Amino acid sequence: MEKPKFVYVTYINSTPEKVFEALTNQEFTKQYWGGQRVVSDWKEGSSVKYLMADDTAKVTGKVVRYDPPKVLCYTWDDAGEGCEKTCVTFELQIEHGVTKLVTTHEGFEFDSTLLPRISQGWPAVLSSLKTLLESGKAIHFNWACGSK
Repeated sequence: MEKPKFVYVTYINSTPEKVFEALTNQEFTKQYWGGQRVVSDWKEGSSVKYLMADDTAKVTGKVVRYDPPKVLCYTWDDAGEGCEKTCVTFELQIEHGVTKLVTTHEGFEFDSTLLPRISQGWPAVLSSLKTLLESGKAIHFNWACGSK
């Protein structure tokens, strides 16, 4: 039996180049990730860190594939409850005149504690990314940067 995975499709009225840049530019990620920065030099094998405002790493990983503006893939080592090591892949293509972004987060165990959290988190983050690219202003959620 295949391990559980999360797949989410977002259509963004922007170019694949701009969406890819939004996924990899730490100052841009800070706007739609609730203050967290996604930091890497994006070379295959390099580290990826989700840094909080105090530079604490909430998630770490390694770049598996970097093929702008088509594919970005990295491992995801969640420092939270369960400490699961998974993998997230972003695939971008033009469809119907807009960018289709397919986010696949996989490698979860059947009793995963992370899967329910990312199943709520990714739609919020990706909605904020879409809103930022299309309107110039990200969605600000109450959970941003650890606030409750």
